[in-house]
Amino acid sequence: MSRASAGGAESLQTLLVVDDDRANLQSLERIFKRERIDVLTAPSARVALDILRRERVDVCLTDLMMPGTSGLELMRAGKTVSPETEFILMTAFGTVEKAVEAMKEGAWDFVTKPFKRIQIVRSVRRALDQRSLVNENRALRAQLESTRSGREIIGNSLPMRQMMEMVSQVAPSSATVLLQGESGTGKELVARAIHTSSGRAGQPFIAVNCAALPESILEAELFGHEKGAFTGATQRRQGRFELADRGTLFLDEIGEMNVPTQVKLLRVLQESEFERVGGTQTLRIDVRIVAATNKDLAGEVEAGNFREDLFYRLNVISLGLPPLRERKDDVPLLAHHFLKRYADKNNKTLAGLTKEAMEAMLAWQWPGNVRELENAMERAVVLCRGDTVGVDDLPPQVRGNPESDRKYLTIPIGTPLDDIERMVIRETLGMTKGDKKLAAQLLGIATRTIYRKI
Repeated sequence: MSRASAGGAESLQTLLVVDDDRANLQSLERIFKRERIDVLTAPSARVALDILRRERVDVCLTDLMMPGTSGLELMRAGKTVSPETEFILMTAFGTVEKAVEAMKEGAWDFVTKPFKRIQIVRSVRRALDQRSLVNENRALRAQLESTRSGREIIGNSLPMRQMMEMVSQVAPSSATVLLQGESGTGKELVARAIHTSSGRAGQPFIAVNCAALPESILEAELFGHEKGAFTGATQRRQGRFELADRGTLFLDEIGEMNVPTQVKLLRVLQESEFERVGGTQTLRIDVRIVAATNKDLAGEVEAGNFREDLFYRLNVISLGLPPLRERKDDVPLLAHHFLKRYADKNNKTLAGLTKEAMEAMLAWQWPGNVRELENAMERAVVLCRGDTVGVDDLPPQVRGNPESDRKYLTIPIGTPLDDIERMVIRETLGMTKGDKKLAAQLLGIATRTIYRKI
């Protein structure tokens, strides 16, 4: 056995070349050394099999016709001791039928002699790329499993590690936490992580989306109501604060809360007490508040849309969630997480993503953040016809389709702001084919704002 290293840093992939013709063996060794591929050589199938038992070999390039044990027999035995190794057979023109037989038994490829350098290098490169993809998918799945066992949040990038350190630090306290970040960054997951890491883990976690509830019923939903408090109130009903007693109440999109409800919320934060709508009995509760918004609350205070005293009550501890474009290291892990989820949901078996598909996903800026990536992977799983998600399975904007390039608006100076808002909303709805929820995510506003503006 001999080994030719590519030089410099140690190669992560290994090629084993097997040929009883020493001149041919040395020639191939020189070719792949110049290609900076780590090469092992063996003059016989017996020696090659010993190497496969001891070394991790990604690709084995072997002559088909050798004295003693043939290349086909080597492949059969090699697959037993090293099932992950890909085999490429070198064969003379007259033995192509044998090579085709080997392909049926699991060989990656075969090349005919006399072969051209570009031909054999291309075949080996493709096989190494396949092994690299399989190894990467396996590593990501292992990383994902370890992540699942420790927490719900997917991400090991530096921004996410820093944020999770803050979560671990603030969770045991009773302090109110304000989560700020763009839509789709996973604010509810972080809120749940704070709850499960606190002393309230065994108590209720109640989530309320303030933007999804009409202003007319938001107060009743939060604080409950007495029978007869308003038309349709046929019986007493507990609100979310009562349901969350001794646990955590997550107030999502709190920047959309109307001012009258803000006043009542401020009292709860200050006194830990409230009355149901239409009631006179004062109720005391022990609830930890975690609030979230994609708005600049300080700016909303200056604009008169949010009470300053409530802002300071909520902003005891502020955590900023990084957008996906600032933690691109997490894209592969998230992509494989959602791929497995939706493959299982759709009864599909998928090996992973191609190199080109992953490159396209890493290049995209993900304005809709993790939620957009999840939707993209669900679409890809459903549309994928093979066993690996390719770049053509991704949404047009992600794969870089010129027809889907971002549109621009030309707005004359002096156009009223209300008209500008309506123009932007309409153009965005056109790009999302009328999907108001996606348009709201892209614009960073509540879905109900779209209904109000148009």
